[in-house]
This record gives sequence, structure tokens and C-alpha cells, in this order.
Amino acid sequence: MSKQFYEKTLKSETLYEGRIIDLVLEDVELPNGKMSKREIVKHPGAVAIIPVTVEGKLVLIRQFRKALERNIVEIPAGKLEVGEKPEVCAMRELEEETGYKTNHMEKVISFYTSPGFADEFVHIYFTNQLEQGVVNPDEDEFVEKLEVTVEEAEKMILTNEIFDAKTAYAVQWLKLRNQNR
Repeated sequence: MSKQFYEKTLKSETLYEGRIIDLVLEDVELPNGKMSKREIVKHPGAVAIIPVTVEGKLVLIRQFRKALERNIVEIPAGKLEVGEKPEVCAMRELEEETGYKTNHMEKVISFYTSPGFADEFVHIYFTNQLEQGVVNPDEDEFVEKLEVTVEEAEKMILTNEIFDAKTAYAVQWLKLRNQNR
């Protein structure tokens, strides 16, 4: 790692420990020797799945997101449990949220969602080998399953029904994948 922009942590204090995130406040020394504070959201990581039916439809879910105070449409996703492998989590989340199962996941990409203030790292998987299972969302999760074409999903981006980066990425990835076949 280049030390040119490195910020040395002088003090770290956990302000909040939650079920999903922790909030940490750090005092840091900047590269120019000045001091600053950093508010950091610690997250265990997550997975997201791009599931496609045998008919070529993208499986999405609609759910209310309290942080946004609105319903949005997303690809199925969920938080990694401690020690859980991302592919195992992806299979679990797929069935919990959509009722579909699979024995095959193809890794697409992993990325940080908001590196300016959070360490959340999301792993995205693709599958087009779906079998019917049982929808079994978490007790505090209420979702509606949708199956749409890539073109319909693109329109949902334009109308802000799809409003998050991972899902917009998934739609564009599928479009490119379909064009290159």
C-alpha cells in the first residue's frame, strides 16, 4: 500500500453495535500531519444474486426500504453471517426471498458499496439454473417477487423503481451478457 495518502489511526471508538452494522469513530492523522475524524460504518458483507428463469426473465423483489421511506425493486440480496461463505449465503438468500433454489452459482464481481464511509463488500452471483423451492423470508422482511425481461428492468431504472446500484449494475451486466451471446 502506498503511504502517500495513508491516514494513521490514533484512536478508535465503537459508538454503536447493531444487528446489521456497527458505527466507529476514529481519530486519524492525515498525510500532511493534521488531525481529523472519520465516521465508519462496519458491515459484515453481503451477497446479491442475478437469478434468471428458464424463460429468460430476471427475478427481482419489491420491498419497502425504511432508510429511503419507499418501496424499491432489487435483485435478491442479504447479509453474510459470521464465517459464512458468500456462495452459500447467496443460495440461502435466493430461496428465502424468491422461493427459487439452485445448485449452481457463477461469481460475477465483488465491490465496496460506499467506500467513503462504509466497509460493506458485496459479492454478486449469477444463476440461470433455478428450481422451485419455498419462499421463506426473515420474520421482519416482506417482499414481493417479480419476473421481468431485461428491457422491462431497464424501464424500471428509468422510472426509479429500480433505484440501487447493485440492481442497476445487474441489469446492465445481463444486457451486455445477452448481447455477447
